[in-house]
Amino acid sequence: MPTSRDPEAVALEVRGLVKRYGATIAVDGVDLTAWRGRVTAVLGPNGAGKTTTVECCEGLRVPDAGSIAVLGQDPRRGGARLRARVGVMLQDGGLPTAARPLALLRHLSRLYAAPRPLAPLVDRLGIDAFARTPVRRLSGGQRQRLALAAALVGDPELVFLDEPGAGLDPHARLAVHDLVRELVAAGVAVTLTTHDMEEAERLADHVVVVDRGRVVASGSPAELTGAAAAGTSLRFTARPGLDVASLRQALPDDVAVTEPAPGSYLVAGCVDPQVVASVTAWCATHGVMPQGLSVGRRTLEDVFLDLTGRSLR
Repeated sequence: MPTSRDPEAVALEVRGLVKRYGATIAVDGVDLTAWRGRVTAVLGPNGAGKTTTVECCEGLRVPDAGSIAVLGQDPRRGGARLRARVGVMLQDGGLPTAARPLALLRHLSRLYAAPRPLAPLVDRLGIDAFARTPVRRLSGGQRQRLALAAALVGDPELVFLDEPGAGLDPHARLAVHDLVRELVAAGVAVTLTTHDMEEAERLADHVVVVDRGRVVASGSPAELTGAAAAGTSLRFTARPGLDVASLRQALPDDVAVTEPAPGSYLVAGCVDPQVVASVTAWCATHGVMPQGLSVGRRTLEDVFLDLTGRSLR
C-alpha cells in the first residue's frame, strides 16, 4: 500500500484532529489517511466521532485543532475547484424532497465541467425504475441509490460515502459494491463509514476504528483479524471469571486468551487441533463445561466488538 510519503497517492490526510461541542470532545486527536485507488473504512459505535471526523473532512464542520488536507488542500479554503473534485454521499441523503431523480441528476451534471456520463450511472443503479417519482415518495433504498449517483455524477477523485449499503436489498447492495470496486480500479479514493462489518471487510483496503473520539486500531482487514498470519479463533462460553492466565499458560506462545464479555471466551492465534485439545483438557481439569465451542477465522466484527465493547451506549 502507498505510504503518506508518496504525496501523489494520498487523497486525504488528517493529523491531530480535534472537535469540541461545548465541554464534550467529540474528536480527540484523530489521525487518518486515505489513498487513491483504495477504500478506507472508518468504523465506530454510535457517538464515537466518526461522522464528525468525516464532516470536518468534507468542510461541513470547522475543527478546533489539527490539520486536514483533501487532495492537498484545506477543505474549508479550497473553494469550488476543490469541491468539484470531491463527491459526498450523506446518510440522510440531503436531497430536495420535491425533486424528481432523473431531473435532479441532470441538473447536477450540468454544474460540472467534466461530469461522469449520466446514462450508464442511471442504468447501473436502477434509477430509471423511479426516475420520475418525487424524492419524498422514494423508499429508503431508492434514496440511497439516488444519493450515491448524486455523489458520483461529478466524476470525483475522492468520494465520501456514509452508510452506502443502508436500506438496500441484496441485489442493490451487490450493484453498489461492484460500482465502488470500479471506482477504486479507476484510481478514485473512497472513504466510507458503515456499521456493516461484513461490508467493510468485503470492500475496505484499510480500516480505521474510532471509539470515544480516538483511533483505537487501524490496518487492513487481514491485519486486524489476524488473517494475514493465518490466524483463527476458538470461542466458547462458560461461567464468568475463569482463570484465563492459567489457560494461557497451557497454550503455545502465539495464542492469546481473553474474556471479551462475562462468560464469553476467545482463544485467538494459530488455533490448530492441538490447541483445541489443550483447551478442552484444561476445561476438564478445572471442572469447566465449555458451551458452544466453535473454531473459525476472526471476523472484523469480532475485532470491532473486542475493541469497543459489547454493551449498548
